[in-house]
Order: sequence, then structure tokens, then C-alpha cells
Amino acid sequence: MFLHIDIDAFFASAESAVDKSLRGIPMAVGSRSNLEIFERARSNTQLMNDNSGAFVAPVFYSERSKTFESYFVDHIGGERKIRGIITSASYEARACGVKTAMPVSQALQLCPQMIVIPSHYRLYHTMSQRLYRFMQRKIPHVEQYSIDEFFGDLKGWVADKDVYAFARDLQEEIMARFSLPVSIGIAQAKWIAKLATETAKPYGIYQVDDIDAYIEHIPIEAFPGIGKGFQKRLKEHHIRTLGELKRSRALLYRWKKPGIQLYKRVSGTDEEGISLRPPRKSIGISRTFDAIYDREEVRRRIMVMARNISYMVQQLKVNPTSYYLKINYADGRKVKKTETHLRLFSEMLYKKILINMYDMIAIEKNGAIKLSLSVSHFTSQHRKTLSLLELDRDLAAHTLSCQMQYIREKFGLDIIKTANEI
Repeated sequence: MFLHIDIDAFFASAESAVDKSLRGIPMAVGSRSNLEIFERARSNTQLMNDNSGAFVAPVFYSERSKTFESYFVDHIGGERKIRGIITSASYEARACGVKTAMPVSQALQLCPQMIVIPSHYRLYHTMSQRLYRFMQRKIPHVEQYSIDEFFGDLKGWVADKDVYAFARDLQEEIMARFSLPVSIGIAQAKWIAKLATETAKPYGIYQVDDIDAYIEHIPIEAFPGIGKGFQKRLKEHHIRTLGELKRSRALLYRWKKPGIQLYKRVSGTDEEGISLRPPRKSIGISRTFDAIYDREEVRRRIMVMARNISYMVQQLKVNPTSYYLKINYADGRKVKKTETHLRLFSEMLYKKILINMYDMIAIEKNGAIKLSLSVSHFTSQHRKTLSLLELDRDLAAHTLSCQMQYIREKFGLDIIKTANEI
């Protein structure tokens, strides 16, 4: 049997776990585009690469206390404007219609009595890791699927007839130890167990004994991994429920690997087991802000984001060879560029490449509102021969980057900045 353990409303539950006054009331955690990254004054910036996923920020500022007013409210021309979006809401808030990704201002109109807490990502990363280590002691084979989701394989550990009782005891112990409510799905197949967790929520346990009967009337949108593109494709063939999908084996098999994989997962015949987290394929950061018309300021912000990405590259000990830059403008236009450079990575090289890319694609006299940077195609995953022509120069620059990394890990990411960031 497989278990899928999902922390209910994780960010909100984590805040309630450390502050009992937040329990049983409408409350939510909110976040906004973290523009502190661009401040010129040095702050103690920290990064974590343990988890990823929606609303999971790798960059946060541990020394700065945040209040609703200081974090969510901007004063523009005498007007008080509430910024940010809801990243997690308690079930009491959800009863008022508050949803994830909803603007904070809209959520407060629906639920004026709701308390909105600024996000504290260090707390969420820490609690997630503690819970993961706890479950590793309780279950021989555990997979951390995301910051708030875990799979467990109980085959050979707990008899099928005892799995429900085991899950109930696990749920109660997690609540007692961590003050975190979890919902648990149980099934013979891994992805059906994940689907069952949605049936179990909130703070419930649901065991699937008959997969065919269980999936018959569930809409295809509910199944993990069926995105909008696949939904459209399925509906063009009049497939709207998982039961209908299960009866469309021939069609799904004609769609080759993705169709076959989906069919097996929905039917519970995939035989997928617990897996280690796959190696990271890319590292990226994006930021949205009010329109900036000053090209030098846009260039400076790109350099600041590049420093953050360089730090994570060094931390993960990878060597990217593909570089991506995208700029969104206030008039709706978007420009982007990707370049490949088979060279030894360094922060200096990366920033030089980005400056050239920006100068090639920037639109004159237009306000930039969003920057997106990423690096990918690591040499550890894509075997490539690096250029020998610039090797001596790249080795020196790489050595310097390693030395800066040592100092930043000891004193904070902002302790060393290049001139083009100031």
C-alpha cells in the first residue's frame, strides 16, 4: 500500500503551529514579489534549495521583522494600496470564499475579519524538513514530493489490513509532535493515493479499495499531472471523467509515452514506486514590479538577480551552459533570449552574457514590469566539452567566484556585490 501525506493549508498551519492565537479563526498567509532583493543597502539574505514548487521562495530575509503594514501596504500619492496574493488560507477563511492566488485586497473584502500574515519561508522550509526526517523514522521508504507532500511505501512493512490504523496513528502523532494537520490518501497505486488525499481533506484519511469504482465520476482536472493542454486534448475526444479515460486505452496508447504513462497512472497499473528527488534541471528567479523606464536601473536589477542565481549555482555545484532572459513590458510586449555558452561558469561570465543579451533585446522607451532569469543544461546532465580557448581565463574567474561564495555563505549573500549592482 502507498500513503500520500499532505499538510493541510501548510503555510497557514505552520503559522498556527507557532502562534496558538491564530488557531480556529479566519487567517491566511500572503506574499508579494520580493523587491527587497533590489535594495542597495546590505541585508542578510539567505537562500534555500531544499524544496520547490508553487509559492515556495528560495530567497528570504531572516533579520527583517514584517508586519501587515510594512509588507503588504504601499502608499502612492497619498493613497493606501494593499499589494500581494494569498499563498495559503485556513479553512475558516476558505469558508468565506478566500482562495490561493487571490489578491490580498480582494480576500479582505470577502473576509474583513481575516488576519493576513506575511510569509516566513525559513519556518516553512524548517518544518518541512523536520517532518520529512520524522517520517523517515516511521516508514522505510519515503519520498518528499514537495514542501508539503510526501509519499510512503508500506509494502513489506505494514499488512494491508492494518494500513488504515497505521495512517490514523501517524496522523495523530504528527499533530501531537508538530501541531500540523495532515490528510492521508491510501491506495495500492501511488498516484491514486495522491488523488485520494483530495477526498480526505481536510484532516481526514481515505482508503481506495476499488480503483475503478473510485475514479468513475472524478473529473479529469482533479488528477495530478493532467494540465490544461492535456485536458483540452482529452475533451476533444469527449473524455471528461477518469472513468471515461480508463475506458479509452487504445486512444491513450496512440499518444505514445505521455499518453501511456497517464493511462497507467489513472488505472493504477503504473507500478511506480518511491523515487528519490530528480536532479534539478534549472535554476531561476523572476520578479514583478511597477514599470521602470530607466534602462540602467533595469540592467542593475538584472545584475542583482544574477548574483542570486550565481550563489545557487555555486551552492548546488553545477555548471550551466544555457542562459535565459525574459522581459515583460507595461504595454504587454514580451521579449526573451536564450544563449548557449560551453564555458566554465563564473559570476563574472554570467553577468557579462546577461548584459549583452539585455542590450540586444531591450525595447527603447518602454517600462519593464517583470524580469525572469534562469540557467539550465548542466554539464553533469548533458555531457559537453567546454571551450579550451578561454579555459585559463575561465578557471581564474571560477576560482574567484568560489572564494566569493565562501565569504557569502559565512556573512550573507549581500556582503559582496559587483559595481554594476550599486
